[in-house]
Amino acid sequence: MKRILLVLLGLVVVVGVLGYLLRRPITLALVSRVVAQNMRSSLLDELPDGLHVGLCGAGSPLPDPERSGPCVAVVAGRRLFVVDAGSGSSRNLGQMRLPQGEIERILLTHFHSDHIDGLGEMLMQRWVNGAHSSPTPVHGPPGVEAVVAGFNQAYAQDAGYRTAHHGESVAPSSGAGAVARPFAMPSSGEGVKVVDDGDLTITAFAVDHEPVHPAVGYRFDYKGRSALVSGDTRQSKNVARFADGVDLLVHEALSRDLVMALNEGAQRAGRENVAKITTDILTYHAAPQEVAEIARDAGARELLFYHVVPPLILPTMEGIFLEGVAETYEGPVTLGKDGTFVSLPAGSDAITQKDLL
Repeated sequence: MKRILLVLLGLVVVVGVLGYLLRRPITLALVSRVVAQNMRSSLLDELPDGLHVGLCGAGSPLPDPERSGPCVAVVAGRRLFVVDAGSGSSRNLGQMRLPQGEIERILLTHFHSDHIDGLGEMLMQRWVNGAHSSPTPVHGPPGVEAVVAGFNQAYAQDAGYRTAHHGESVAPSSGAGAVARPFAMPSSGEGVKVVDDGDLTITAFAVDHEPVHPAVGYRFDYKGRSALVSGDTRQSKNVARFADGVDLLVHEALSRDLVMALNEGAQRAGRENVAKITTDILTYHAAPQEVAEIARDAGARELLFYHVVPPLILPTMEGIFLEGVAETYEGPVTLGKDGTFVSLPAGSDAITQKDLL
């Protein structure tokens, strides 16, 4: 038995020494294999036909380790759309295996910085990963032209460098940046069809984010399944109207009690500017209980919170955030974070959920 143990120990030592001596080629071979596997892997190839909604950013301008800047990815069949492009959202899409080269269009709800500050990175990734020869369509209400023009100008030199370095076949100069696709701001009760072809309809509708104007949300309908993304808004009857019978309501929310705790902290610290901001934001966001009323009145089958304010850095904060929601809305409720992914298969009533991050 001792002899066997000594032989085994010797083998372990030999393997360990060989592993150490060969660590460089082994590491390089593993990296090559993993990269090849990841580059061949696309979530779009694995999804059943239907409507799928993923949070590429579930947060706000305030730093939250689990929630990046607001961004919602919507897959209809194999068509990939993105609503808003907050900070960190482009990288989250990559980690979620949603190929940015296949983004068909980007839809902006409004022009607050936290909803657009990741747009430049996403445009660049979409361009070079897909070798696109035409710019990315960016849809939005009036004002989207100025936003797109600004990003195009800011990234013009970068685009030139990339084409010069990688060539027209990889980074076609004609495909850099974005092209604005503005639509008229809809009146309350009216919708604007941003996309209406085949089995897919995307409808923009007005929300109430005053003094921020224009501001819209988007409803997606595909093969009998539906999802609505609110964008930033107070409690709004118009949101409830367009969410009528929706399978999945993706709605922003702000906990006033938690924000006022931040406000008190800011005042104690002598940060009057922060105290003023935390008071102001109470007036143009919906409380979780109000969102529950919208979901109830609309008959939404499931509710997903995003644009979560404030950051929920303690587990006990989640309970405070959701206070009163279950008493108002009886359907399933998810407090979203980056990577939350909901599937609505076509030809079915099923709603399934998983975490991609």
